[in-house]
Amino acid sequence: MGNAYELPYYAPDWRLPTPLPSPHIIEENGEILQEQTGRRVVRFGNCYIIKYGSNVSLTEGKNMLFVRETQSVQVPEVFALYSTEDTEGQNTNYIVMENIPGHHLDTIWAQLDSSEKSNIASQLRVYFNALRNLPTPGYFGCIGRRPFEESMFWTAPEDDVEDGLISGPFDSEAEFNNALVQKYLYNSGLDPKAAYYRRVLPLVLRDHNPVFTHGDLQRKNIIIKESGMAVLIDWETAGWYPEYWEYALAMFACGAWQDDWHEIVGYSLAEYPNEYAWFDMLRRELWS
Repeated sequence: MGNAYELPYYAPDWRLPTPLPSPHIIEENGEILQEQTGRRVVRFGNCYIIKYGSNVSLTEGKNMLFVRETQSVQVPEVFALYSTEDTEGQNTNYIVMENIPGHHLDTIWAQLDSSEKSNIASQLRVYFNALRNLPTPGYFGCIGRRPFEESMFWTAPEDDVEDGLISGPFDSEAEFNNALVQKYLYNSGLDPKAAYYRRVLPLVLRDHNPVFTHGDLQRKNIIIKESGMAVLIDWETAGWYPEYWEYALAMFACGAWQDDWHEIVGYSLAEYPNEYAWFDMLRRELWS
């Protein structure tokens, strides 16, 4: 498990609901669902959801292929991962995946009763236990021993940061913690508080194994099918993180804490309240 899937990837024809559309047909006929600089998400017919653009990472598709191997976590099936190149040498990446009919959980949460919420939480607990039980590869990073693609580890290419210093991959949690300090310095310059982080992070963020992590557990990233089955989408920042990371990031994403979602997070995941407190402070400072 966890091998670096070869690209381009195409599912066998017998698995396709309809023939794969060409990039030109996708561009012309896809129903636009989301659009940002360098990326677009479209629905193609009733069969496919397609992410494409220069800022789309094929690592997301590899993550989904990997997770489907567990047979315990519901994720959309991936039908194709490939790139095209235009006349100016610009790459466009394509992830062609299964269209999951249903409702995003954030749009229906207020209408659900306690038993429906409990059922969803129970499913999520099974999913995340399955992810935690995947054999560790012995490093912190993306699948295939690649650097993290999470925004906390991002640096601009023109800044010429030493390879792997901030983005990984890392062989130990000590190196992972050092990357958080280096990212703080990258954002803030020569800030004396960096010395404090360097001193105390090894005391509070330690002895955590790398576990496979979705990395963005929010209701918007859960589709509930008519059957009540929950499907996890948006695996773009997934990878092998310290075991507290999923919980800490999910709690951080609770935002204004205006309802009971945090209780579902606490039931679905092992709780790390001390690590969350430190993560919350770091995340806010690294995003400021």
